Amino acid sequence: MSMTVAIIITAVISFGVTAGLGFVIIPWLKRLKFGQTILDIGPSWHKSKQGTPNMGGLMFIIGIVSAFAVGALTFTLSGGSFESDYAKVLVGRDNVLILSGLFLAFGCGVVGFADDYIKIKLKRNEGLTAKQKTLGQLIVTVGYTMTLWASHNTVWFIPFLGNVNFEKNFITGVIFWILSIFIIYGCVNSVNLTDGIDGLCSSVTATVAVSFIVASFILRFAGLGILSGALLGGVLGFLCWNRNPAKVFMGDTGSLFLGGLVAAMGYALKCPLLLLPIGIIYVTETMSDIIQIGYFKLTHGKRVFKMAPIHHHFEMCGWNEKKICIVFSAVNVLGCAVGLILLYFGRK
Repeated sequence: MSMTVAIIITAVISFGVTAGLGFVIIPWLKRLKFGQTILDIGPSWHKSKQGTPNMGGLMFIIGIVSAFAVGALTFTLSGGSFESDYAKVLVGRDNVLILSGLFLAFGCGVVGFADDYIKIKLKRNEGLTAKQKTLGQLIVTVGYTMTLWASHNTVWFIPFLGNVNFEKNFITGVIFWILSIFIIYGCVNSVNLTDGIDGLCSSVTATVAVSFIVASFILRFAGLGILSGALLGGVLGFLCWNRNPAKVFMGDTGSLFLGGLVAAMGYALKCPLLLLPIGIIYVTETMSDIIQIGYFKLTHGKRVFKMAPIHHHFEMCGWNEKKICIVFSAVNVLGCAVGLILLYFGRK
C-alpha cells in the first residue's frame, strides 16, 4: 500500500467515525444534560447557545485514534515503513514521535475532560482553577518531553541553518527542556483559545492538518501523514455538527486534545518552530489576549480590542461567525504556505 492510499483511507475512516458518532454522542450528552454554560463576560448574543451539548470532542478523539490505528496497522502490514527520509540521525525513532504524540494529545484531553466535567456536572462555571489546569498540562508536557529526551529525539531542523542537536552539553540540554515546555504548553492553550465560536477551531485546524500532510510528503514520513490524515478527517467530521449554528461544542476535552496533537506534529517535523507560521491564527489569538490583558492593566482599564481573543473583536465589529471562520482559515492557509516553503527550501 502506498503512503497516499494509507492517508486517504485513514482520513475517510476518521471522517466517517466522527460524523457518525454525532448521531449517538450528541443525544447521549443531551440526556446527561451536559450542556454549555455561557458566561456573562462573552458577547450577549452567545446566550442563545446556552444548553448546547458540550464535550463533543469525544467524537473526534475516538474517530482520530481508531482511524489512525486502522491506517497505521494496514500500512505496516502491507510492508510500509513509518520512518522518514529526513534527519537520518533519528532513523528508527520516528515511531516514538508519533505514538508519544498521541499520548500527549490524550493526556491534554483528560485535563480538558476534567475541566468540562467540573463546569457542567458539578456546576462550577470556571471548571478547574488556573493553577490546577496549568499543573495538569505541565505534568503531561514534562512527561512528553522526557520521552523525547529518553529516545534522543532532540535534534531540531532550523530552516537555512541545518540541524541543531540539543544533547551536545548541559546548557543546550537545559535550553531544549525550557523551549519544549514553553512551546508545547503555549501551543495547547493557543488552540484552546481559538475554540470560541462555532466551527472556528475545527476549520483552522483542518488547514493545519492539510499542511502536515503536505509536509509528510516533503519528508517522506508516512507516520506523520497517516496521523495528519486522521486529524483532517476528524475535524471535518466534527464540522458537520459544529458549523454555525453548532449542534455540539468540542469543549476543553476536544480543544486541549487538538492542541496536544498539533504540538506533537510540530515535533514530528523535527522543527517545532514551524508551528509559528503553520498555526498563525493560534498565535494571533493568544497574542491578542496577552496584549489586551497587559494593556488593560497598564492603563487601568483601557482596551486595544473591543473584546479578546481577537475573534470576539471581529464579532463586536459586526462580522458573523461564518465570515470569521472563512477569513481566519484563509489567513492560516497563508501561514501554512510560509511554513511549508521554509520546510522545503530551508532544507536545500
